[in-house]
Amino acid sequence: MQLAQQRRSFILETVRREGAVRVTELVEQLAVSDMTVRRDLDALAARGLVEKVYGGAVRAPEARGEEPGFDAKTPLATAAKAAIAETAATLVEPGSTVAVSAGTTACAVAARLLDVPRLTLLTNSLPVAELVRAASRERGEAAVPSLLLTGGSPTPSAALVGPLADMVISTLHVDLLILGVHGASEEAGLSTPNLAEAQTNRALIGAARRIAVVADHSKWGTVALSSFAPLDRVDCFVTDAGLPEPAREVLAATVGELLIAGAE
Repeated sequence: MQLAQQRRSFILETVRREGAVRVTELVEQLAVSDMTVRRDLDALAARGLVEKVYGGAVRAPEARGEEPGFDAKTPLATAAKAAIAETAATLVEPGSTVAVSAGTTACAVAARLLDVPRLTLLTNSLPVAELVRAASRERGEAAVPSLLLTGGSPTPSAALVGPLADMVISTLHVDLLILGVHGASEEAGLSTPNLAEAQTNRALIGAARRIAVVADHSKWGTVALSSFAPLDRVDCFVTDAGLPEPAREVLAATVGELLIAGAE
């Protein structure tokens, strides 16, 4: 594991899972020097992703309950997101209208939909919109999905939310919603720290004939400020092979279909 992005993703995942990391342990696990680990921790601390302490780092405080921004979440669980995106993309049929919510995993799915014929994408995600626009500039408008952008006010996670977004979404009907989440649990269902984003997610759910949640295993058990849908509202839950067996049992019994990306 030599690339800086890979190392830092590993460190973030470890901090997220265990709450803290030690430099000495990371040196052994990553097979790199002490100075390399300390530079990685400095870089992560500068972005507010971890808090450095003597001998290592701990999870960054989230006193305001805010969701990290899109750029902060992009290097997390990259392999899991890629596997989830590949599996979720198989749910999309040519000629359909698909809504894609905000979030890095949902954006990874959108990147795999650029070659689906006659597809229309509705999104409240600025990164998803830019992804389609960039493809349009490279290939030409006719070679990529049609794009519908909801409008609204941007959040730190680059989601367009608020009354304008909700009003636009409420007038539309989509075949499938690709929905990223901050947290999912048996008790709280799907949740997010942002109240306005929760309401816009409800609007997206209301406009969709089918709902596919895309979430890596670390999202399970996380309960954020605002719940916006129960698990039994989900038609398909796409996650990765790191999801524990008890969580699989709960989801299999609650959602319409559970898909484990990368599982044989």
